[in-house]
Amino acid sequence: MTASDDRRAPRYTRDELIAELGLSPEYAEKVWNAFGFARQSTPDKIFGDDDLDALRLFADSETTMPQDAQVATARAIGQTMARLADWQADQLRELDRNPDVPWTIDQMSAALGQIQQLIWRRHLALALEHQVEHESDQSMDLIVGFADIVGYTSLSRRIALDELETLLESFEEDTFEIVTAHGGHVVKTLGDAVMFTCHEPSDAAAIALALHELSADERIPQLRVGLARGHVLSRLGDVFGETVNVAARLSGSARPGTTLVDEPMSDTLADDDRWYLKSIPPLSVRGYKRLKAKALEVNRHHDQ
Repeated sequence: MTASDDRRAPRYTRDELIAELGLSPEYAEKVWNAFGFARQSTPDKIFGDDDLDALRLFADSETTMPQDAQVATARAIGQTMARLADWQADQLRELDRNPDVPWTIDQMSAALGQIQQLIWRRHLALALEHQVEHESDQSMDLIVGFADIVGYTSLSRRIALDELETLLESFEEDTFEIVTAHGGHVVKTLGDAVMFTCHEPSDAAAIALALHELSADERIPQLRVGLARGHVLSRLGDVFGETVNVAARLSGSARPGTTLVDEPMSDTLADDDRWYLKSIPPLSVRGYKRLKAKALEVNRHHDQ
């Protein structure tokens, strides 16, 4: 066993780790629950010295990160990892049932963990570079987009669960590919909806119209898309603010197969002859009695 393996070897129970870190049981329970392990305490030794060092850095950050912020960070990590782990467990069980797969679940889990670390490190490096380019400001000017499947609720009642799973997997995979291919970033998927951000209005417009093309072969039902531009608060991998609310309202108000954009977004695109902005009456939606918007379409006369 190498020194590195020795430091990873389990030697602490949860309570022993808490004692080593000098945390109060109440606060430790709050963080443990935030990580997603409410009522899942265990007497087993599951932590190594590497885990202790990493958690000590986290716990010692109280002078620069208040406990509320630590708990929020733990919750963000826990929710993300729980969703990823559930999906991976499904995939591993499916592979394990396949007689042509020569590896054990332990072997596949170890390889998956290594790949996950590699991909995470690369994404973190890119995110840090991106924040430096944009002055690391939590408040930034962005385009926020929402796209959702029209009639999803009634559809989910009519089709079999395996068909629904296939639909949602296709929707998530295809939207992710389109958003990233045009320089956007998928913030989160919400089953029948995806939320994304983009720095360039023209890229956001291209994303919206490419998303609608997913419905051309009827494999994915028609979508509604809303785009809004403005300042947002970026926090724990998510974005917040009025711009987010407006984009969601526009998506909910759009007709099947159409994209609605708010006034700041339409003003930005007005001089770009690739797009046609169709005037519509002001919208009356929750929180906004007269929300000004336009319908975004491809300019069919461009380059003619």
